[in-house]
Amino acid sequence: MQNKHKSWTKAPTAIICLSPYGGGMELDAIKLAKNLSTFTQIVIVAKKDHFIDKQQENYLNFNGIALQTISFESSLSLSIIVKARKIMQEYGIKNVIFFGASELKSLYFSFLGLDINLIVRHGTTKSKPKKDWLHRLIYSQVAYHVSICQHLETNVKYIIPFGKITQSKLIYPSFEFQEPLHVKHKTLTLLHVGRIAGGKGQIDAIQACDVLVENGIDFSFNIVGGFDGEYEQEFLEFYNLCSYKEKIHLIGFTSDVKAYFESADIFIFPSHGEGLSNAFMEALSNDLVCIAYDNTSFPELKRLGFYFEMCKNKDKQNLRETLLECALNIKKKSEKTNRNALLIQEFFSLENEISRYLKILAN
Repeated sequence: MQNKHKSWTKAPTAIICLSPYGGGMELDAIKLAKNLSTFTQIVIVAKKDHFIDKQQENYLNFNGIALQTISFESSLSLSIIVKARKIMQEYGIKNVIFFGASELKSLYFSFLGLDINLIVRHGTTKSKPKKDWLHRLIYSQVAYHVSICQHLETNVKYIIPFGKITQSKLIYPSFEFQEPLHVKHKTLTLLHVGRIAGGKGQIDAIQACDVLVENGIDFSFNIVGGFDGEYEQEFLEFYNLCSYKEKIHLIGFTSDVKAYFESADIFIFPSHGEGLSNAFMEALSNDLVCIAYDNTSFPELKRLGFYFEMCKNKDKQNLRETLLECALNIKKKSEKTNRNALLIQEFFSLENEISRYLKILAN
């Protein structure tokens, strides 16, 4: 079923993301598929009846992109092994870019005996080393580990076993840049974007807002993102006890996140552990005054020259102090954010991302 297109210069490529969730990784998989589809035939392989499958209208048939889905119950699944292998053979797949981790144990068996250029793309920080015999076997056929920031590249080298053929590559993802459009409003507006999950920072951010209440500063705080199912009850118990919860607006998942960036003054993102946050980068590109903890990729962004406030890691008092300072000096702080958009265009351009991927895709 291998098709030919006059502009395709690379062998057919499968982008595999079997996650059921609807977060940054899944959106990144779709975005990369669209960005590479000019240069190679793309087949997206996703979990049936879950987020990427349901987003078909955003990518299906774009530059010839195809979709194949797999139904499975566990990460080690005969269904994954058999169906993924069939897809590889049906489309003549030579390149695989895998977004994820746990399903690789099944894909190892899917690819046995096939000539696959396997690329694993890493976008989240991992905590426990996986260098036992089983993981050494599973990762032995990986050609490239692609990390989206230096923090993750270091993390991958510590956590993941490298086979004899494996190389490490740093490829910054691209971010679409549009001229910031700020909606004027009277009330100081805060924003957090991301799944509501443990360690994502929503609770720390809400708690920090008590310093605004204490100082008589009116504000509105929009929290955009759906719940991680296991965390919903814990979060709502906290939220319902908050004495100023009428100022905290739980927006949920929305397809119009852009409007919330345009209406915000401060992006407060005290995450306990990120890879490279799409939402944080979008906030920087929108000239928002941004606040984060000193962890993961945020020191790296500082070294690249981005302007934002970086608090001591997990120091809630320092977070409160920083938020108050930003609120009291919002105009002065906002004037310093102008350079962020230029830096995004320099380091996170589409041209840079695509050229680096094309260097590691097989012809």
